[in-house]
This record gives sequence, C-alpha cells and structure tokens, in this order.
Amino acid sequence: MLSAFLLWLAWPPIPFTALILHVALVPLLQAAENIIQSEEKKKGRLIWRIAIICFFIWNTACIYWVFNSLNAVMQGWLAIIIAQIPFCLGAVLMTLAFWLYYRLRLITSRIWSYAGLICFWIGYEYLHQSWDLAFPWMNLGNGFAESHYLVQWYEYTGVYGGTLWILLSNILVFETILAVKSNASKTNKIRLQISTAALVLIPVLSSVLIYNNYEEKVNPANIVVVQPNIDPYEKFSTLSSADQVAKLIKLSESIGQTNTEFFVWPETAISKGTEERSFRGDENFIRIQEFLKNYKNANLISGIESFAVYDTAVTETARFDSKSDIYFDVFNAAVLIENSAKLQFYHKSKLVPGVEQTPFSNSMAFLKPAFAAFGGSSGSYGKQSEPSVFYSQSGIGSAPVICYESIWGEYVADYIKKDAQFIAIITNDGWWGNTSGKDQHLQYAKLRAIETRRWVARSANTGISAFIDQRGTIVQRTKWWMPGVLKQDINLNEEITFYVKHGDYIAKAGSAGSALFALLLLAGIFKRPNIKKDPPQRNGSN
Repeated sequence: MLSAFLLWLAWPPIPFTALILHVALVPLLQAAENIIQSEEKKKGRLIWRIAIICFFIWNTACIYWVFNSLNAVMQGWLAIIIAQIPFCLGAVLMTLAFWLYYRLRLITSRIWSYAGLICFWIGYEYLHQSWDLAFPWMNLGNGFAESHYLVQWYEYTGVYGGTLWILLSNILVFETILAVKSNASKTNKIRLQISTAALVLIPVLSSVLIYNNYEEKVNPANIVVVQPNIDPYEKFSTLSSADQVAKLIKLSESIGQTNTEFFVWPETAISKGTEERSFRGDENFIRIQEFLKNYKNANLISGIESFAVYDTAVTETARFDSKSDIYFDVFNAAVLIENSAKLQFYHKSKLVPGVEQTPFSNSMAFLKPAFAAFGGSSGSYGKQSEPSVFYSQSGIGSAPVICYESIWGEYVADYIKKDAQFIAIITNDGWWGNTSGKDQHLQYAKLRAIETRRWVARSANTGISAFIDQRGTIVQRTKWWMPGVLKQDINLNEEITFYVKHGDYIAKAGSAGSALFALLLLAGIFKRPNIKKDPPQRNGSN
C-alpha cells in the first residue's frame, strides 16, 4: 500500500515529486523479502497478492479518467467492468514481472535476481507498447514528464532510460537499507550509500546542466494552433461540420499574420466523413482554400474523418457495404492543405484498442459487437504501417502526430528520421472531462520534445493546446474548456539526436535479457527452493 501511494504521489500531474520514484518500490521489495525469509507456505501466492494490490491501486489512481469516457456512452456498471481492461491489464503484467523476480530469488543470488527484475520489467513495458492491447501510458520513465528538467538526457536514452534509472535506484536504496540494518562492515555500508547517492544525483545534476546551457539554433517559423472547444460528444451530431470549420477559420483569422507558415487544427476538426479522392470538391476544402488565400505561404494541418473506397478488400481493415457492393476503409486522419490543389494525407497508425481497432482482430473477431457497444467501431479503422511527414510549399517538414500516438517515443522519432523539423500534435482530450488525463497527455508531449529536440505545436479540440520548446518547456498554453488560439515563432531543427538515430535500444536489450532470464527460470524452476534465512543481515551487498 505504501509503494502504491508513493508511486501515485510521484506521478504527473502532481508537481515536484518525481524524485519519490527512486524510493517508491522499496516497500514492495521489503515486503517480498520478508515473505521469502518467512516460514510461510505458498509464498508465490503471497508475492502475487501484494504486488497486484500495489499495482492495481497505482494504475487506477493515475488513470481513473478512462472510466469517464466509458461511462458517458454506456451504463455505469458496464463501464466499470470494461474499465478493468486498462486498470487491470497493466497491473497484471507488472505483477508478472515482479513474480518472476521472486522465482529468480529462489534459485539464484539477489544480484542476478535484480538483473532479472530490471529485464522483466523493461520487457513488460516494451510488450505493452507493441501488441494489439498497447497502453504504454504507465511506463515508469513517463513519471518525469512534469519534472522534465531532470531528464534532459532522454535525448540519448528515451523514456526507457528513466525506467532503468528508477529500477536501479530503488534496488540500491533497498540494498543500502538492508546493509544499514545489518551487521555489514562500515566500508560496505558507506560504499552502498555513496553509490546510491551518485546514481540519483549525477543524472539530476547533468540534466540540470544540459537544461540551463541548451541553446536553440535560430531558424524561425510562425505557427498558429487553434482550440475550438467543441464538445466531443456533440461534434458528430448536433453541430454541423460546416459550422465547425467556420469557427476554426474565425479563430485562425483572429491571430494569423502574413508570415504564418502553418495553422494547426485539432483531431477530427473536419468531422464530416469525406472520401479522400473527392475532397477537393468538398465545401469544407473550398472554404479552407478561400481562407488560405490571405496567407501566401500558409499551410493547414487538420484532423479529418476520411474514408477510401476500393473494388476489392485490399486491406485487412476494409469493410464491405452490401448495399453499394463496395469495400471501404475509415480513417482517423490528418490532412495538409495549401494554396494549391495538392493534398497530403496521413492515416493514424497507433489506434486505441477497442475504440479504434479490434485487438487481435483475426482471432477475436467475435468481440467486435462488444467493442461497438461502448463507443468503438464494429470494424477497425484503417491505418498506415509507418509515419509520413507533411512538407509545406517552402519545404518545411512537419510531423502530424494524432492524439494517442504522442506517447510512443520511437514512433515519433521515426518522423524526425524522415526530416520533420517540428512536431504537430492534434488531439481531442475532452473525452475524459476535467481530469488528470488531459494534463498527463500534455506533459508526455514534453518528453517527445526532449527526445527529438523539436518544438511541439499542440492543438487540442477540448483539451489543452500549447507550444513546447526543444527543452520540453511549455512556453504557451490555453485554458481548459475554453476556445483559444495561440501563435508562436518556433525554431525549426534539422539535427538528429542519439535517441532518434537508435530508438528504443534499452527496451530491446531489456526484452532480450528477459528472454534469457526466462530460459534460466525454465532450467531451474523445478529446483527445491533453498533460500538461506536472512542473508542480508550478514552481507548487505551479496
């Protein structure tokens, strides 16, 4: 319970508490060690029980807001049941990693067990960002999003560097406590204390040094982001698409200037389902072209609900319309419109499980009606396999990142590899109401700015729109549930960071390590447990 409380207290958007993450797992490690040293029977069940309680409370306390969006579209009791998917699944995977650490403790030394814990945990995080039920929201490295000045070195490691830092720190703090409580030598105690302090303080001091000395190269571009504040539960029903576009144009014109390069509108800003090949004849496109004529170099990045029609099922997600005898894909997309007939589309790739895609659709197609019942689609949205960059008339590359995609560091880095000079996040965070969900989503965008050293122009329909500089500092932001428009001269960047070049190498190494430790467990899992009682009281570093 103490670990759960400390993890919650350290999590965004609660400010100034990120360093608590370095001790938050210590009570759980102590509880596990007490069980291992005890005469209790069925120790594995006890380990599983204490871990699942800890991680379920932590996950639920931090992402309780998921329930809000579900409760708005279904009966309360059903929303409670469905909400257990994000609440419980992450907690179960975390618990599995911790239980595997316990199994290692039965057959090997604490040092190797700790190495296994680190690998199993990083392996779980990487799995949870890679499979059809992906929800990497609670990766430990995200915990520093509020205190971004502490992790400027994410440009080298990404968020998995933060996960590794937290795990190592908790292990060293725990070992130091064991050594102090034992009759270990004074030298051993001092060595552990110095190592622990160094592991925590050196990354902090180096990050603060980078933060204070980082200088952007001057390469300005004027960007405008718009927040229309249209209720997400009404924008597809009570307010016409034409009226929404008119509101967006009015807000844009209120602050646009002759040298504005990009206007950024939020996710599904063009809410009318539009066939992409015929979009140039759509009334919304015509009105937007008229608006852009007043800004010679301007481009518009906007969210759009679009679809594509096929004669045959050319994609796995294509749906069949028996009335018209055609196949079609529906997209949560972004479009780039400029002062010409040229159009560029990007189809959201990282889809929300259940709402935008049916997880494991080939083997679990029978779940489509259930997902459709709570606001999802009866068929998965179409998507791209990789990101694509929008290029303006003047050659500026922008990364059109749609909502949920902004929590994938490596995926956003792929835009930068393709010459994106700034990141445009278009989102709609009003589904969750006035909860910490919208704040967490905004804070996580700061980590993408640090990893890539790119400005972020964030346009939210009913969330929080903002500009974030290359250090991850929010320089402008709108208020919640209010129409707003911001403009900023950002600095474009063409340099590639170490993280952008190498991606989630820590996650991949950890996942490989978890596979090796799993083989070790398979080789020794049937051995009779032979834990010597109270080994830490004799040697705190053993």
